[in-house]
Amino acid sequence: MSTESGALRMLAHPLRSRLLAELRVHGDATGTELAVALSTHTGATSYHLRRLEAVGLVEDTGAGTGRRRVWRAAVTPDRVTRSGFSDDAPLDDDDALAADWLAMDYLAHFGERAQAWVHERDRWDQTWREVCGLEDHAVQVTAEQATAMRAELMEVMDRYRRVGQGNPQAKRVVVYTCALPVDRRPRR
Repeated sequence: MSTESGALRMLAHPLRSRLLAELRVHGDATGTELAVALSTHTGATSYHLRRLEAVGLVEDTGAGTGRRRVWRAAVTPDRVTRSGFSDDAPLDDDDALAADWLAMDYLAHFGERAQAWVHERDRWDQTWREVCGLEDHAVQVTAEQATAMRAELMEVMDRYRRVGQGNPQAKRVVVYTCALPVDRRPRR
């Protein structure tokens, strides 16, 4: 995804960011299914899906019939940072504001998902309750080691993206990572 295409600014909208998140987490869906899941109207959902399609963030799977289009996430932006989704060029002021808005929206979305888990976890069996939920792990690393640690975590996530496919006992699990510095930033 590049900032040149307007994708970053396109995502800086509450419904659009939720549509993409819903497709990424829950998989292919129609505009009607997405409207129900996000408690909105099908007209608004269809409009925003077409806007996301215009910048390459979602695509029509071709599996629908007639006006019933089935959509899927076309990209998987694994990281939301102020530096944007592309390392090619620095962000202009509008893109920087869009990236900041998107990061805050991502945090709100995470908070909503985490709160939902806390409220519904008792309905899951013991094994799922033991392995899902919130935890933190403090480590001490250099910037280079943090880069390596992130790469290793992404390798594990990539491996598990494929492992459960076709297994009826497998459940989709969203894993959030958020490495945050604890020590104060050194003074210059």
